[in-house]
Amino acid sequence: MAKVKITQLKSSIDRSKRQKATLVALGLKKINQTVEHEASAQILGMVAKVDHLVKVEHLS
Repeated sequence: MAKVKITQLKSSIDRSKRQKATLVALGLKKINQTVEHEASAQILGMVAKVDHLVKVEHLS
């Protein structure tokens, strides 16, 4: 299965509790922190909810 590399670009300050929880669920706590996940439907759905805060790179 393909992987995605997710990097947090913007702060979670002044964001809704739901968006903050989504970032934590993805494993992101700090700006410029990067994590890798399998590209499952659940992960891609979470990324879609916070796409204005993160950068996504698709790995093969």
